[in-house]
Amino acid sequence: MIAYLERILQDTDGESKPHYDVSSITKSLSLDLQGSILTDSSTATQDFGHLYSAHPLALIQPSGPHDIARVVKTASLAPHVTVAAKGNAHSVSGQAMTDGGLVIDMRSTEENHFRLLTIDGRSPNYIDVSGGALWEDVLTRCVSEFGLAPRSWTDYLGLTVGGTLSNAGVSGQAFRYGPQISNVMELDVVTGKGDITVCSETQNPELFFSVLGGLGQFGIITRARVKLQTAPDMVRWIRVVYSEFEEFTRDAEFLVSQKDGESFDYVEGFVFSNNDDPVNGWPSVPLDPNHGFNPALIPSTAGSVLYCLEVAFQYRKSDQPSTVDTVVSGLVKGLRYVEGLKLEVEVRYVEFLLRVKRVEEEAKASGVWDAPHPWLNLFISKSSISDFDRTVFKDMLKDGIGGPMLIYPLLRSKWDNRTSAVLPDSEIFYLVGLLRSVPEGPLVEKSVAQNREIVEWCIKEGLDFKQYLPHYQTKEDWKRHFGNQWTRFVERKASFDPMAILAPGQKIFKRTQHS
Repeated sequence: MIAYLERILQDTDGESKPHYDVSSITKSLSLDLQGSILTDSSTATQDFGHLYSAHPLALIQPSGPHDIARVVKTASLAPHVTVAAKGNAHSVSGQAMTDGGLVIDMRSTEENHFRLLTIDGRSPNYIDVSGGALWEDVLTRCVSEFGLAPRSWTDYLGLTVGGTLSNAGVSGQAFRYGPQISNVMELDVVTGKGDITVCSETQNPELFFSVLGGLGQFGIITRARVKLQTAPDMVRWIRVVYSEFEEFTRDAEFLVSQKDGESFDYVEGFVFSNNDDPVNGWPSVPLDPNHGFNPALIPSTAGSVLYCLEVAFQYRKSDQPSTVDTVVSGLVKGLRYVEGLKLEVEVRYVEFLLRVKRVEEEAKASGVWDAPHPWLNLFISKSSISDFDRTVFKDMLKDGIGGPMLIYPLLRSKWDNRTSAVLPDSEIFYLVGLLRSVPEGPLVEKSVAQNREIVEWCIKEGLDFKQYLPHYQTKEDWKRHFGNQWTRFVERKASFDPMAILAPGQKIFKRTQHS
């Protein structure tokens, strides 16, 4: 392993280091990895987006944080060599890739941590999990072994713990519990200096809050202590349809603003085309293939697109069915959706949280999963969302995008402003997710160009917005993205990754040879 790593580092940018002796450096570091170094790094050349490609020097499967630290320290001695942590490769714009650097496959560490803890209470309320574990595995193990579950999720759970915590981690529960980065008590992190550090709100807090939402710029998360709650058994899953955007947003904002116990447990929504297109139109709404959608119920005044509010109510099997019916009926009663366009199913809690898993299986069977995914995710302020709807949804995207168009409100007060995540200014803001799947060919570049056009329009019109899972190419764009948090972000980089070794795929900082 050592000999291989020596060779690939010697082959890197040889002209820039005529006095560079890689062999003596690696020997002095005693680079004896417990994990593996793969000569075939083809699995790390692309990500889920299939928009960018990179050619790393090697793919390293570490046994744990000490291996990761050794790799980072070795990279620091080789000019221009960078390190990218790869989870389940679900990034869409090359954020977790490196060209000519070292990729660390975090999935090899997935079994390193799984321990239930009791902190400040009589019952277990936290779980230690590996940064390389998939959330879907955390879910199934927590529920089956302990009857417990994390509180905040993402829609798709085939993502690593460290990957989502490096961004934010949002879904329909975030209005109540905040994003996943608001539900973590402690982390183990390998910094860009190769230091292995335990951090929390009280221990090394600057690193803790830097890493959460930090886009992988400050450290690689190897362990997370996640908050738990008692897992419900069942979910009443409901979709209701709106023809008017103002009524859709009014109801959605009302639901996310209610106290715990006075609203649904999950609130999301999406936009769909007012036509019979199987992907973008009416057929995308029913929750059960046996359920139909009656377009005759749509008001004649409806426009080119319609809106679906998606909600869920969780309960235990021991709850009386009549009680559940009464509570759900009371919550739905005040909503102003199109009469008759309400669909609902009863599913197990785990099945509900793994709802995108079925979509994944179908997409893999049809080949769509491996198609390019030029996605665009935005956080848009309540004050700007109507303008966005009018120009983008009703005009630019009225015929659909070949995938879901998500839109649902979140609450800024549920986020911690000490983390590195950046948000619009208003208390209520919307997640907008344009989750395209397009075939190889001209449509890929057309979709990328349309995403760029949407972002440029938002900037030109002065919308209060931020990209979520951001992708920018220039320093000026990144400075605008972070706004008044840019200085703090740069200072954190200087503290924890001064040579800009980590996460080069984000294209925020350039690798330097000296601290």
